[in-house]
Amino acid sequence: MLTVLESIQLSTEYLEKKGIESPRTNAELLLADILGCKRLDLYLKFDRPVSEEEKVKYREYISRRGKFEPLQYILGFVEFYGLKFFVDKNVLIPRQETETLIDTIVNQNKDEKGLRILDIGTGTGNLPVCLAKHLTDSTITTIDVSDEALNIAKKNIELHNLTDRINLEKIDILKETITAGNQYDIVVSNPPYVDEVQYNTLQKEITEFEPKSAVTDFSDGFSFYNRISEIHDSLLQQRGKVYFEIGAGQSEQVQTIMKNNNLDNVQVIKDYLDIDRVIYGVKK
Repeated sequence: MLTVLESIQLSTEYLEKKGIESPRTNAELLLADILGCKRLDLYLKFDRPVSEEEKVKYREYISRRGKFEPLQYILGFVEFYGLKFFVDKNVLIPRQETETLIDTIVNQNKDEKGLRILDIGTGTGNLPVCLAKHLTDSTITTIDVSDEALNIAKKNIELHNLTDRINLEKIDILKETITAGNQYDIVVSNPPYVDEVQYNTLQKEITEFEPKSAVTDFSDGFSFYNRISEIHDSLLQQRGKVYFEIGAGQSEQVQTIMKNNNLDNVQVIKDYLDIDRVIYGVKK
């Protein structure tokens, strides 16, 4: 019977041969999930035998990871902005760089009362949940075209006890009109912004497992920025703000789109890697 340490070592070697980044970390996180402990607790259990039942499940997990299935889909959850979120193959996995978007909105609006926020592109619901947690007097409407994404978001909203403050709606923002009547103070979106050509160069974890429509707009990567900027006037109250996450290299073009649609005081914020990541503008 293999010990915890021996199981980790063998799994690390296997994942390394398969070309998985950070193989040891992956091996440890998967085994920790099976054993029901934190990753660091494994170091206190190195001599513990792994049961046959645990070994079978661990082998399955390692095999799936070796085929480039994302770690988060195997575990069924992800940590984002200090909170836990359920994830599956129907939603994009929240990335650390998106925390810059949350930081920007919270820091700029933490003293505001009664904020009304529209989030476009629900996904896991990570943006509305985090904003509701940190802007405690806000109410949020979050929309998506995907029933599956809305179902996952509903689970996460329920997990964090926010059903009374976050409203889910199925809307295709590219095709449908939102009859908001200038009711929102903030519109926020982390849209699909990878262009169709670039999409084919991304790592297997993305192209083979994450929902394509959550990654690319099947065009030049700017469809959602154009659309949301065009209709911002009908969504926002006077001096309301639009916040976007943007991809590397998109900053200049998105600034132009926003300014051409009469958004004022357009500003760019860099992420922790010093990459332009967030852009926002104000309704005139």
